[in-house]
Amino acid sequence: MTYAAQDHPRIGWIGAGRMGFQLAARLLDAGHDVAVYNRTRAKAEPLAERGATIVDRPVDLADRDVVFIMVSASADLEAVTTGPDGVLTSPDAAPQVLIDSSTVSTQVSTLVRNEAAKRGTDFLAAPVSGNPKVIAAGKLTVAVSGSREVFDQVEPLLALLGRGVTYVGEDEVARLVKIAHNVFLGVVTQSLAEITVLAEKGGVSRAAFLEFLNDSVMGSVFTRYKTPALVNLDFKPTFTPPLLRKDFDLGLSAARELEVPMPLAAATAQLVAGAIGAGYIDEDFATLLLEQARSSGITLEAENVPVDDGLSPQD
Repeated sequence: MTYAAQDHPRIGWIGAGRMGFQLAARLLDAGHDVAVYNRTRAKAEPLAERGATIVDRPVDLADRDVVFIMVSASADLEAVTTGPDGVLTSPDAAPQVLIDSSTVSTQVSTLVRNEAAKRGTDFLAAPVSGNPKVIAAGKLTVAVSGSREVFDQVEPLLALLGRGVTYVGEDEVARLVKIAHNVFLGVVTQSLAEITVLAEKGGVSRAAFLEFLNDSVMGSVFTRYKTPALVNLDFKPTFTPPLLRKDFDLGLSAARELEVPMPLAAATAQLVAGAIGAGYIDEDFATLLLEQARSSGITLEAENVPVDDGLSPQD
């Protein structure tokens, strides 16, 4: 029986970090049968209260119809798929479809895609844009590449993860889409930090400046979402500087390969590296604001005013 003929696919989920946990929960809340593996089992166990089955090894998900993967790096993707006890290593079973939502290199993604094909498993690259609060608001977006036929089959599952699912082409092109997105994310955040510090050093509160910006044509969902962090210096992590640096490395590598000059991205990558060198490792990458302030000769203080982030969870 093909996946398309199944009304209730049995789902596996690998990776229950900040993002993976919330996305697996959405599938559970939609009534799906979901089994979950996470390297640190304790982080996955709260999903059992929502109906998930918790397993001890990725290979324990080999008999599932569709397996989602969301891990931190290329090496982790290899480990959970083709490494010891990987989901593709069972001699008796293999998933019909693997959907990988990690941000990894195209080289490793291609390797895993080829290994999956040897087992008769279809592979979709499906990186996402968002964070746990964006997921809660139902505003996550997904870029997907691979077989169009397989995408059409699993699109109803992907649609449960957020508001936008875009098929972008064959093979690994979704990886490039996500890397380009995250490079833009870093460049925009650095630019936002620079103009916000400029306004503050000239005597304008961050709250007032960003309110004006957000209401202008230059405002966006992202600038509004980051405003509370910039105004109140709340840097609870959604995406850390080391993870952003990894994506800049991937983006600049792709730019060299494709002969695309990216001077703004290269400069921003150095500023991100400087923030990491200054010790900003576990905080949110919006701490670029603090480094910009330091280099501008001012010390920021939290303004402690209520600020709307523009995200409202869907009913």
